[in-house]
Amino acid sequence: MKVTLSKRLCLTAMLALSAVVYTATATAETSKLIIESGDSAQSKQNAAMDKEQWNDTRSLRQKVNTRAEKEWDKTDVAFDTRDKCEQSANLNAYWEPNTLRCLDRNTGRPIAP
Repeated sequence: MKVTLSKRLCLTAMLALSAVVYTATATAETSKLIIESGDSAQSKQNAAMDKEQWNDTRSLRQKVNTRAEKEWDKTDVAFDTRDKCEQSANLNAYWEPNTLRCLDRNTGRPIAP
């Protein structure tokens, strides 16, 4: 089979044309990417609701913090009182861990160490 110059040119032209068509269809498929800044109405509404809930629970958070502070102060005072009671010169003084008080062994009444 003889391949002539015109047949070669025709084949080359067909291959080139099909490559161009294939490339054109491949590059024609593009995707659109949209990046939002997050300032949509929904996100603003969610932020407003979160802020409102945070403000509504403020008094509860303050009460919890106040309670924790009171418990800490109570424990701190009891620790100091226990040290004073144990180092007391009064031989009848003893520390009651359940009530966190310094008591007299004879009477069971609280005493000042």
